[in-house]
Amino acid sequence: MPEAIAEIEAPWHQATSDADAVVAALGAWFATRGWTPHAFQERTWRAFTQGESGLVHVPTGAGKTYAAFLGALLDARGQPRPGLAVLYVTPLRAVSRDVEKSLRLAVEALAPGLSVGSRTGDTLAAERSRQRARLPEVLVTTPESLSLLLASPEARSRFATLRAVIVDEWHELLASKRGVQVELALARLRRLAPGLRTWALSATISNVEEAAQAAVGVGARAVVVRDDLPRPIEVESLLPPDPRRFPWAGHLGMTMLEPLLRWLDPSIPTLLFTNTRSQAERWFAEILKARPEWAERLALHHGSIELGIRERIEAGVKAGSITLVVCTSSLDLGVDFSPVERVVQIGSPKGIARLVQRAGRSAHRPGARCRVLCVPTHAMELVEIAAAREAIDRREIEVRPMVRAPLDCLIQHLVTIGLGGGFESDELFGEVRAAWCFRDLERREFDWGLDLACRGGATLRAYPRHHRLVEESGRFLVRDRRIAALHRLNIGTITADATLSVRLAGGARLGSIEERFIGRMRPGDDFLFAGRHLELVRIREQVATVRPARRATNATPHWSGSRFPLSTALAASVRRLLDDARRGRSIDAPELPAASVILKAQAARSRIPAADSVLAEVLHGASREGGSHWFLYPFEGRLVHEGLAVVVALRLGRRRRGSFAISFNDYGVEWWSVEPYPFESMIEPSLFDGANLAEDLVEAVNLGELSRRQFRDIARIAGLVPQRTLGGDSSARQVQAGASLLFEVFSQFDPENLLLAQSRREVLERQFEGDRLAGTLARLAAGPIELVTLSAPGPLAVPLIADRLGTTLSTESVLEQLAALGVASDDAVVEPPAVVAARIEGRARRGGRR
Repeated sequence: MPEAIAEIEAPWHQATSDADAVVAALGAWFATRGWTPHAFQERTWRAFTQGESGLVHVPTGAGKTYAAFLGALLDARGQPRPGLAVLYVTPLRAVSRDVEKSLRLAVEALAPGLSVGSRTGDTLAAERSRQRARLPEVLVTTPESLSLLLASPEARSRFATLRAVIVDEWHELLASKRGVQVELALARLRRLAPGLRTWALSATISNVEEAAQAAVGVGARAVVVRDDLPRPIEVESLLPPDPRRFPWAGHLGMTMLEPLLRWLDPSIPTLLFTNTRSQAERWFAEILKARPEWAERLALHHGSIELGIRERIEAGVKAGSITLVVCTSSLDLGVDFSPVERVVQIGSPKGIARLVQRAGRSAHRPGARCRVLCVPTHAMELVEIAAAREAIDRREIEVRPMVRAPLDCLIQHLVTIGLGGGFESDELFGEVRAAWCFRDLERREFDWGLDLACRGGATLRAYPRHHRLVEESGRFLVRDRRIAALHRLNIGTITADATLSVRLAGGARLGSIEERFIGRMRPGDDFLFAGRHLELVRIREQVATVRPARRATNATPHWSGSRFPLSTALAASVRRLLDDARRGRSIDAPELPAASVILKAQAARSRIPAADSVLAEVLHGASREGGSHWFLYPFEGRLVHEGLAVVVALRLGRRRRGSFAISFNDYGVEWWSVEPYPFESMIEPSLFDGANLAEDLVEAVNLGELSRRQFRDIARIAGLVPQRTLGGDSSARQVQAGASLLFEVFSQFDPENLLLAQSRREVLERQFEGDRLAGTLARLAAGPIELVTLSAPGPLAVPLIADRLGTTLSTESVLEQLAALGVASDDAVVEPPAVVAARIEGRARRGGRR
């Protein structure tokens, strides 16, 4: 131990309570490493020593981990009895290894008597067995593994010595049910370990105070530690060689492959981010095809690839043997790749926080300048990139909406605590309401969930497997060993379609692929996965056996979920930038000269959208397609526009009968009537009235079917339909059938079932961003709407038409059909593969004609 530390530590026999001494001791240790503490780190150490809890909000790579952990470490040294003292929760189990290494470095120097360990889904059985006897003083874990620990009968004694919990990447957890899971776990830990201090870490969030309060719980004081550290973000763009030929629409962006290849240098460590796993697969394959000599230095990384393969890639990046990685959000968070000097974002990031997070992966060290190169996939993304840079300069980051009181999570938590020693209902109700997300929970809702967990609720009482909790002398516990084992297998809130393991014939496992994709394939079919061209040999017992394909293929799996919608902050910045372009204001953005081609074309055929109005276009009798088109451009993102499209189509039909085909993207909506339709006379404020939005959405879309699909995930989390069974994983069909049966039973015999109501709420918010949709309708109703009559489709209209035509059976290509609409053949209108990708990814789920 360094002498300076020893001198300061000499009088410390218990926890250090003097804040000045703590700061001095930690500053001395920093000096031995050649570091200087930041002011925010010292403020956090002081706050912790003074008994405070809160949130550290500073840029990526600034040193948040040591800010939160070191004060807790010195405090843990003097705890009166051995046992778990500091719990570090990370949302990514892959990150736990790096976190453990970083914490161990400090522990060995400052508290060598303490032990450090990890508990995640990857922890070996032997280590788990040792931890059952005694947990280490410092434990790194995930939300799911924390819940498993709370489901242990020894939970009360295991956590009695806990003094601090640190939650990393809090901004990522907050907006999901995993955040709810953590909040409920924290509420329980505060009951088991009074005086517990909680610190959350975040880099990219705007609702900082609310996030801090969620971390510390209802009624507790939340300290927010910030620092305006000089870590500028430079957003650059790769401009198309010929803007006149750059597509007006597309998703994959392969027209930019050659320019990117010229820019890349395999001697410079670089992460190339894409927004979807399918896009990552395609870009990796195309880069490897064009530069086979890079094979040893190029890798593909996403969440469906086998863990061992991903670990080897991460180790290769750190060692410098792998220098180019095509990846998804699997490398967004936490992993410290100090060698990485460059970051590439392929396609618009669709959100400011996402771009900031990814940029922070470059030069991941305090004070270093972040650089990110954005590669547009079509012309309007040039505008998005310029708008993203402006939003970063303005420090405009999206608000992370928090999940409120999901009863499926509550029901799972009730059973977890029933396994972890049991509970009294009044006591646990107060504990749950101390969690920020459940602060408004009503007693009737709690009792309803408790009844469902105990007796199956009003409709499942006859089925013993739904009697998970039993009441004994006022305490609720789990007594059935089979129910206990099944619950532990299914703890967690991450839901996805059932997957099959992909394994080479006679060889290694490559990863997992969704059953809905591979289930449609036949032996002999080829597809692209894990960076390899594969041929399906057979499917047996949840395993897809494959072998190398004889030929290359572009058939790529498409995983559940969709592409990111345009975020609120980026959408607002795009509208401002377009307004500047319309008014001829000077715009200091290198993308604008290239984007001027599409903007001038839009101005010539229509108008460039203004910030204080919403552009609408109508087109009647366009060539062979005929009929009438109405285009509307709120620039509010594809989810909002989907809801807008179906609600307005319904209301139009009420005013004058007609059949409509609809199309939508991040920028706007198209309604097309095969018969002439007077759209102009229909555009008035009442068409956008938000008063009956929920009712009209129910009528406009098959909300019952959408709710049924959402209920499947809710039923999994609530433990009504387990994804994993004691005999192995259930297939997608089994889960779907079980959830659908329950949905029908509840709908028929228990229509007031609170989980049914939750499924409807979640559909409205997740499918259509309900609150944002309501705000968009209010903006449209307030007006003004600028109406332009077209003689031919413009650059904003063409992608909408192309999308619709790409989902219509025709012997003509999309380009031929667009030519029939009067779009000149020399216009750079679409990237054909993107239309195909759009169809495969499910963008056709729009309700068809009305």
